[in-house]
Amino acid sequence: MFFRSLLCMGTSMDQIPEDISSNFTKIRVENCRLSELPQGSFSQVGNLGFLWLNFNEITLMNIKSLKGLANLTELRLQGNKLTSVPWTAFQDTPKLKILDLKHNRLDSLPEHALRHLSSLTYLDLSFNQLSIISKEVFMNWPLYQTAEKAWDKDGLVSNVVLALHENPWLCDCRLKGFVEFIREVGPPIILMSSYLKCSSPDSKANKFFHEIQLKTCMAPVASAQDTSFTVPLGTNATLTCIVKARPAPTIQWMYSLKIVRGFVAKQTQLDEETVTSQLLIPSVRVADRGVYTCTANNFISNSSVSVTLNINSHNSSMPLPPVPMLSSNDNTHIEIRIAKQTVYGITLEWYATMDNPAETWFTIHFGKYDSPKKEMIYLGPGINSYTVSDLLPVTKYEVCVTLKNHPPRDGQCIVFITGSDISELEQREKLIHIIVIVCAMVLAVPAGMYACTTEARFSCVDRCLDLWRRRRMHREGTQETERQANFDSLQAASDEALCRKSLEKVKRRKSEDKSRGGSAAQLY
Repeated sequence: MFFRSLLCMGTSMDQIPEDISSNFTKIRVENCRLSELPQGSFSQVGNLGFLWLNFNEITLMNIKSLKGLANLTELRLQGNKLTSVPWTAFQDTPKLKILDLKHNRLDSLPEHALRHLSSLTYLDLSFNQLSIISKEVFMNWPLYQTAEKAWDKDGLVSNVVLALHENPWLCDCRLKGFVEFIREVGPPIILMSSYLKCSSPDSKANKFFHEIQLKTCMAPVASAQDTSFTVPLGTNATLTCIVKARPAPTIQWMYSLKIVRGFVAKQTQLDEETVTSQLLIPSVRVADRGVYTCTANNFISNSSVSVTLNINSHNSSMPLPPVPMLSSNDNTHIEIRIAKQTVYGITLEWYATMDNPAETWFTIHFGKYDSPKKEMIYLGPGINSYTVSDLLPVTKYEVCVTLKNHPPRDGQCIVFITGSDISELEQREKLIHIIVIVCAMVLAVPAGMYACTTEARFSCVDRCLDLWRRRRMHREGTQETERQANFDSLQAASDEALCRKSLEKVKRRKSEDKSRGGSAAQLY
């Protein structure tokens, strides 16, 4: 049998040709701007052993893109734009020995990614975006398990070259197992470069794996030195919580079970596993008092601690109200409007007249119109707009803006209804065009038509619109050259006949009035 090679370089190619001959054993398509590998891209080339697709723009690889390539031994995808690989696709390539994926954008490697690559002798994952890999990726690799046993037995097993350098490794507790694997790995696994470097965090940046010691991950533990304290009315308050966790947690402050937005929350890293979060509340008022919760999360679990803020009134003889309400002399006016509305969302804007706008925060009350409970979003000083998206179609909503966490008052709410879909907006536009055409036609009729319209009121206009509809239906079945003539005849002939009938009716009414000795309105 005669075997051939296919070489295609520097040619713009949208897709893999479907008529590739079945007797090719090597295909090399490079710099051809391929963007994807669809299902069965080379299934008709059953004898294919070498496939090079380097330096294209491949971003998508179908799970069945390698179907029919049971004899493939070498696959090179260097210099593409892959962010992920369907690793189960390699079930169709049991003889694959070389897999080159360097200079792509791979950012993760699942624990069972190498399950179907039991014949590899070369795997290149260098120059990607890998930051965290589990040790289990290699522990679950059948080739590693088999080779390790064979090496221990007689040492007569082929080496496997593994390239993992030039990736932005995140050296925290999640990488502990992988770092230990790299330190201990030996034949038959051979690293192309054993000097792997950390990219982050800053404390370990540019350090080699053999220079660092990583600790086991730990769930967050949140605490606070002061869980209840009192500040004078009008002063600034700072709430502080301390969190111990590995890796670094995400920290949020909540008030009345809602995330606090807009206030300044400053985080400080005390050491590798301890961070403090401080929430600054400027110029506290009565409405600011209550329980604030500091919540910390990482991939293991979450933890929270509550801090109670009390307000000390300047006049001790006047006790604070049990529930934050607007005072009798609080005449703050909030002007609210919808700045933008789409089918599935709105953008809200408001303006409030107050003494210290830079020290005042707002509450958005949002929900379905008939719902007794509304979602509340807290916005800090300096924010005067908010966008709500992902709304249900054909649904009535109510949104209110209030000062601090006060209940809504009259004039602080807007009720609106979302559209059905995009086509509804398009239909509205078409309706506007139709109305403009009708109005233009009515305004373009002869002067006598105005007299007719004035005397006959709406009946004449109704006939005009009816004639226009019938003429429009008639014009739809004619050629383009006839349309203008029909439109002109509608203005000249049809409108003239219409007004003639109406004027005759007016003259009969005049003669009847004269016979009765009455007066009739004159038309000029």
